[in-house]
Amino acid sequence: MDSAPHPAPAQSRAGRNLPAAIGSAVVLIGAVLLSLLFAKIAFVGIVALAVVVAVWELGRGLSHKDIEIAREPVTLGGIVMVVVAYFWGAPALVTATAVTALVTMLWLLRRGVDGYVRNASASIFTLIYIPFLGSFVALLLAEGGRTGGGLNNPGVQAIVAFIGVTIASDIGGYVAGVLFGKHKMAPVISPKKSWEGFAGSALFCVLAGWALVVYLLDADWWVGICLGLIAVVMATLGDLCESVVKRDLGVKDMSQIIPGHGGLMDRLDSLLATVAPIWLLLHYLVFT
Repeated sequence: MDSAPHPAPAQSRAGRNLPAAIGSAVVLIGAVLLSLLFAKIAFVGIVALAVVVAVWELGRGLSHKDIEIAREPVTLGGIVMVVVAYFWGAPALVTATAVTALVTMLWLLRRGVDGYVRNASASIFTLIYIPFLGSFVALLLAEGGRTGGGLNNPGVQAIVAFIGVTIASDIGGYVAGVLFGKHKMAPVISPKKSWEGFAGSALFCVLAGWALVVYLLDADWWVGICLGLIAVVMATLGDLCESVVKRDLGVKDMSQIIPGHGGLMDRLDSLLATVAPIWLLLHYLVFT
């Protein structure tokens, strides 16, 4: 029997299994693109599924600190929030969020007094952090109508721009951080994040924002610059906030559901942080 040790998976300087990470990214991006090209409602389904998985992950992480969120109303309400945001817009999203929050607090009464404030606070935090912010993706997709698909659809173009600048932030930060990263941005919170990486994120984001707004959305160049600047700041803050949450909970990754990446929340942190201001910018400066 061959007792020679098997080679370890290829690791990057950032600590990732690159082949697995690239393969997972290709599958995820492929699923998103196919849904956008053929049926917008299919993409709404992907967003709702992502909300369900992310709520499960965060609830799992919070349980390490003996915090038990009201998963049923938060999960079901989260799905409803995504759907109503797509079909009926921002006012319906606000109403659905308020109703879900109230139902969540009432649901927790069944568990009694002990730990009520802790669990209710964590449940509402989860509700706002994941379903509420995630529902802005549905608002963005609804721009220009709620049927069809393809790159000629304004809602699909908006989603491509949103995902594009966020990916540009990750790629720019990764490349610049690996090649030039020396000055730590927040060593206690995220030891691998550097100011050089942030500069790379900013450069890639601004270039991507300018190109996507000018050539895809057919809007003014300065809107693209604003888009890039908003994306890099919010994506960085989103990443840092999720890092704080994980450190407080004592977990390295929210789960291992995505090979090479960790949990879904480890990929959604930047997207959740950027989508609301990007929707606001594009809604009023491009589509209105």
